[in-house]
Amino acid sequence: METAKVKLPITNEHGFYEIRLESIGGLGANLSGKILGELGAIYLGLNSSSFASYGSEKRGTPVKAFVRWADPSQEIRINSPVETPHLLGLFHERLAGKIPVMQGVGPDTIVVVNTDEDPDVIRDRLKMHAGTLVCVDALRLAIEAKTRVNMIMLGAMAKASGFIPVEDLKELVKDTLGKKYPAALQANLEGIDKGYNNIVVKKYEDDGKYPYQEYSEVKREWGYDNAPIGGINPHYGSTINNDLSGSREGYIPVFKKEACINCGMCDSTCPDMVYQFVPGEYKGKPSMINLGPDYHHCKGCLRCVEACPTDALTAGLEREVDIWKNHVRNQELLVDKMEFEDVGPNSWMRSESYTTNELR
Repeated sequence: METAKVKLPITNEHGFYEIRLESIGGLGANLSGKILGELGAIYLGLNSSSFASYGSEKRGTPVKAFVRWADPSQEIRINSPVETPHLLGLFHERLAGKIPVMQGVGPDTIVVVNTDEDPDVIRDRLKMHAGTLVCVDALRLAIEAKTRVNMIMLGAMAKASGFIPVEDLKELVKDTLGKKYPAALQANLEGIDKGYNNIVVKKYEDDGKYPYQEYSEVKREWGYDNAPIGGINPHYGSTINNDLSGSREGYIPVFKKEACINCGMCDSTCPDMVYQFVPGEYKGKPSMINLGPDYHHCKGCLRCVEACPTDALTAGLEREVDIWKNHVRNQELLVDKMEFEDVGPNSWMRSESYTTNELR
């Protein structure tokens, strides 16, 4: 009988080791789930199953990936969402409070979070019942390695698991992504190493501070049975209501008002219309004055930085700039609560450059 290369440290009543990835579109969780599925089946000698759950693949909208591993003697005949994961990857800390990502997390769960905060702060933010919390600053490390967040997260999850061989993970990336994107291979491998070597771990017991969250599937008011004829979708893909900040991958446009000449180039190139102009005076003449971007709706594409002729907009690292200190919310939408704040933006993120006509 075929034997596995690794021994699963823990399994559920079905004999499965289960992984759940919680993310937003654009951070690579779907691909990560496929990589983990293939890693188990081909490189670790396990029976393996993986699939993802997402809507129209809009950037910034919720994405879940599910992976099950089992010993070669154990068949996997379940194809349902992972409810009580042994390993949970949270690809963006802003998921906390938006969707119930901590459901099914118990004392045996290892939770790997992309954050620059320490475990105690993140535990309170997640309201984590119990388990092992692993923090990795995946955004910063991805920028340093010039790779994507998912490579950092894969390396961190391999280390946190205690049994996933990082060399096998890197070999899989060489054999798959390396052949498809050879120019990015070295950065991807460096990203895995950085994630593997830069985690902070802390275990929490069931101390009664936060209750256990039972898993339940998210139900919408309209579904297959009761949606209006014609396929009307009440959840708009990109509106002024949406919080797009979760779509950013580390960079933001930093606005320097004193350098702005109110030319409107930023507004003309912005796909989400985050720039706001109000009547005023510029150099003694009536003009429309730029108030700067509404960062609540900015997804960090930096097209405005390319278009700005005076360097009034420059690319900055979000974690190094207090963008909320003098933040100006959209002047036409000053409300206490916005109905669709967690829906996310549309898919237009990597489009033609404003100045070079090259794909970003």
